[in-house]
Amino acid sequence: MCGRFVMELTPELLASVFGTPKVPTLVPNYNIAPTQLVLIVHQVSDHRTLDMMKWGLVPSWAKDPAIGSQMINARSETVAEKPSFRQAIKYRRCIVPASGYYEWQHEGKVKIPYYFRMKDKSPLGLAGIWEEWKTPDDTLLQTFSILTTTANKIVAPVHDRMPVIIPPDEYSTWLSKHITNPEQLRALFQPFPAELLEEYPVSDRVNVPRNDSPENIQRVQKLTLLSDVW
Repeated sequence: MCGRFVMELTPELLASVFGTPKVPTLVPNYNIAPTQLVLIVHQVSDHRTLDMMKWGLVPSWAKDPAIGSQMINARSETVAEKPSFRQAIKYRRCIVPASGYYEWQHEGKVKIPYYFRMKDKSPLGLAGIWEEWKTPDDTLLQTFSILTTTANKIVAPVHDRMPVIIPPDEYSTWLSKHITNPEQLRALFQPFPAELLEEYPVSDRVNVPRNDSPENIQRVQKLTLLSDVW
């Protein structure tokens, strides 16, 4: 599962890592949640571009865009079989730039949030798929979903799923318009190497999407309850 993440990348870093044109300065977001507009990278003709899309994929045939809130993730094992995702995995793949992501560990009735990121603090390229849905007034709504896979050994103690993380040297493969057979992408769905990631507990202020500040990703020694913060 991937239900919340962080993006605090500079325009220069985005351009150099993801091979996109230089972008305007972006406001860091330390608590990106489903249904929010998110910056994604996708291929247009012979170049990569950045666009803002809504998190929660709405299939082109959907009758109600509210279905998107149920489609923030797509299981990589079955993405090519599901009617909601099978066209997007063939023709509309994207990369979701992230600084790191949150996951929650259940200890009895308590959920403890953890932050996962690269050990060297380099960006994560999360595997995504996107779609267009036409509103009644013919406006196009662009939405996306993040693919997940089985957890590696660093994530597994917290959750049994993790986002599919694309290695930088495979960005071109993932975004290629020439690859339309999902079977050719299966190798990219493997859990990301655990030795390249790090994790640590953070305050449960991240449980509330409106709490958006660098404090969200600060390491804590024990669970800091919102009642202790406010």
